[in-house]
Amino acid sequence: MPGTCVIGLQWGDEAKGKLVDLLTSRFEIVVRYQGGANAGHTVVVGDKTYKLHHVPSGILTRGVMNVVTPGVVINPPTILKEIESLTSQGIEVGSNLRLSDRAHVVFPWHIAEDKLLDQATGGESIGTTLRGIGPCYRDKVGRSHAVRLGDMYRSDFQARVEHIVAAKNKLLIGLGSQQEALNADAIYDEYSGYAERLKSYVGDTTHYLHDAVEAGKKVLFEGAQGSLLDIDHGTFPYVTSSNSSGVGVSGGSGVPGRWITKVIGVAKAYSTRVGGGPFPTELDNEVGQKIRDLGREYGTTTGRPRRCGWFDAVAVRYTARLSGIDCISLMMMDVLSHLPEVKICVAYDFDGQRVDRFPGHADDLRSCKPIYETLPGWQTDVTKIRRLEDLPGGARRYLDRVSQLVGKPVEIISVGPDRAQTMFTGSMA
Repeated sequence: MPGTCVIGLQWGDEAKGKLVDLLTSRFEIVVRYQGGANAGHTVVVGDKTYKLHHVPSGILTRGVMNVVTPGVVINPPTILKEIESLTSQGIEVGSNLRLSDRAHVVFPWHIAEDKLLDQATGGESIGTTLRGIGPCYRDKVGRSHAVRLGDMYRSDFQARVEHIVAAKNKLLIGLGSQQEALNADAIYDEYSGYAERLKSYVGDTTHYLHDAVEAGKKVLFEGAQGSLLDIDHGTFPYVTSSNSSGVGVSGGSGVPGRWITKVIGVAKAYSTRVGGGPFPTELDNEVGQKIRDLGREYGTTTGRPRRCGWFDAVAVRYTARLSGIDCISLMMMDVLSHLPEVKICVAYDFDGQRVDRFPGHADDLRSCKPIYETLPGWQTDVTKIRRLEDLPGGARRYLDRVSQLVGKPVEIISVGPDRAQTMFTGSMA
């Protein structure tokens, strides 16, 4: 059956890009269905490192079609720079990339709004990347100030920009902006140039994907961010602006759920997040810093240091059920190899009561204290191991416990950033 999804089970940055790159040779089409340039995938192939933001990771495999669907918001200068970077590294980008004409476009006013509005209730920063993603999604829902990629090729595009800029200048002044007023003519000229350069990639991806799945083509859906950042089901308001869990696949791509037959949940062997918001297992100490340094935990898009902590089985069991996963891909096992002991959060202490369900309100999660199980570390270099049975006993026990707590088998294990540093077991072998 045609559809397989790769979904992040934490707060993003779970190394989904590497996994999609590994799986791509088994598929004919790779689909990006939500998020924008606030998401970044880093893929290491030999001595080359590729950083992707809009373009699906399947672009690194010849003969694979890469599709960006209506659920994505596109920043034209960013995707053009990304295409230029890929081609300069010898990667073909041409007829193997399709951009939906229904995808919404990020404009300068969205970025200006983002910088003014990145405050949650109470003054804590939400942690947005300040790339205009949230304001673009807000305009998409509001409709009257939204521009889709296909709109940039219509005769009324200039009039539309003039209408929006007049309204946005008033809004930005009301929000206290000190920047120079937006210039409608300059924006129209700039974005008309982008539209011309992107024209060969733009079309109707919805019909294309319907035809593909009905013809039995194998499609891989690539999630961006992670399930705990889902706008409806994550740690609101410290979330992204789209459905980044498995529930967003059909809405963002236009492909009905009946065509999706396997869901792979991706998690790190520990936890990370960026920006504000509650993080029960955070290690604001030298252990957390060691994990950060060993795992090179700095954002692909922003370079921000990520907050690091122990694996949270309560959170991952919740997102595994939310996204309907069939198996787990556990990444970064090599990082934990350097620690004398490892911990897993198996429940929370919430106001003196033990709870094993993930709370729906951020303030309740902030009040939760992790209840840990401690396992002995394995303190053995695993980066050259290629078979599950060759892993140290401590590492195998860790994998077994994660599987037991989450309720799904661990069928993919990553022990380093390179393609070759990955083991497939069970149904994924």
